Amino acid sequence: MQSWDMRSLEIEPHHPQVLRSDDETRVIAVSLPGGEELQEHQVHERTYLLVAEGEIEIAQNGDIVRGGAGLVSHFDPGERRTVRAVSDARLVLVLSPWPGVGHPSRVD
Repeated sequence: MQSWDMRSLEIEPHHPQVLRSDDETRVIAVSLPGGEELQEHQVHERTYLLVAEGEIEIAQNGDIVRGGAGLVSHFDPGERRTVRAVSDARLVLVLSPWPGVGHPSRVD
């Protein structure tokens, strides 16, 4: 078993920390300072985003979801979104399968 206490990890802003990466899943911890954002992006994998601390807004196709610690969001592969920190936030991203179909590191 592996476990992480998101409150005690030393995660520097702009330096995501890969907590686990194997043939199926990648787990990434992100520190996002208040007012900053993960600009509109998409990934090749199914993505789960968990807010461990702070408050964020997720914008997608004109809709905005706002939430704090405990918010879990799911995105299908290729879905575009923007994530903005309303206050200093700690996020956990789970990408699966890793790497997804179409990922530049894969030879499909």
